[in-house]
Amino acid sequence: MMRYEKKQQEKRLKKKRKNRLLKVTIWVLFFMMVVTFGYAYYQYKQGFNHAKEKSTIEQEVFEFNGDKDQYGGTNILLIGSDSRGEESARSDTIMIAQYHPKKHTYKLISIMRDTYVDIPNHGKNKINAAFAIGGPELLRQTIKENLNVDIKYYAIVDFDGFIHLIDEAFPNGVEIEVEKAMSAYLDVPLEPGLQRLDGAHLLSYVRFRYDAMGDFDRVKRQQKTMKEVASQFASFQTLSRLPKLVGVMAPYVNTNMDTSDIIYIGKDYISKDNRNIETFRIPVDGAFKPERINGIGEVLRIDIEANTDAIGDFLAK
Repeated sequence: MMRYEKKQQEKRLKKKRKNRLLKVTIWVLFFMMVVTFGYAYYQYKQGFNHAKEKSTIEQEVFEFNGDKDQYGGTNILLIGSDSRGEESARSDTIMIAQYHPKKHTYKLISIMRDTYVDIPNHGKNKINAAFAIGGPELLRQTIKENLNVDIKYYAIVDFDGFIHLIDEAFPNGVEIEVEKAMSAYLDVPLEPGLQRLDGAHLLSYVRFRYDAMGDFDRVKRQQKTMKEVASQFASFQTLSRLPKLVGVMAPYVNTNMDTSDIIYIGKDYISKDNRNIETFRIPVDGAFKPERINGIGEVLRIDIEANTDAIGDFLAK
């Protein structure tokens, strides 16, 4: 009897020790989470306040009724706005960035601004007119109606914001191979060769289109620049510095994304060894024809079905 009671007492003591250890472990983990999130918030605010002092960009809040796409990915509508003080600026650059949380893949689609489409309730026009008429929400609706792609978030950067954003994030410049001299209609001309470009020079690089292939080559340069910026960003940033850099970027980017979402996607990208970004272009080769429309100018009339199927295949794989 005594032996039985002793065993029972030992069991109770072991159980108490386990419970105590579990409680201590939970409190330690909780403390670590508080410290981690507190440090991340401090870093974010430090970066934000530093950039906010220099930024003169007003952040307008836009309506945006997007959702995840049917392939399980999170799509972000990237808009480069040629504002120059105009109230209804057209989108100079239109891209869709897809992050797939299960596949851990990153994809980038460029939609050429002269693509001729139906703009909901506004008739046919170049796709970049949708942004001027109704902001990012009408552009989202236009893409959904014509190409069957759902988009959850938007991010808008105008020319001035782009320059400041690059200079803040890359104080030593972004390394780019400039393939030829570029000067026509540019505020800052470029010489050929591998070089580190500051914000103003990089803006010239992504905007230049006065060569044989016009906007087609410009789209290639924009995609090349996005991949280089992402790669070089990941190569010198550590996870601990990510919140601060997101804070630095915030005053220059108008977006409906939560800071936590941006950090989550950025963390996944930085922590991966294979950071390949697949690129795509709309319209696809063989599924469009150049045309001149009275009152609109040169457009790209696309085969809607062929381009919709192509973009669906690209996002689904």
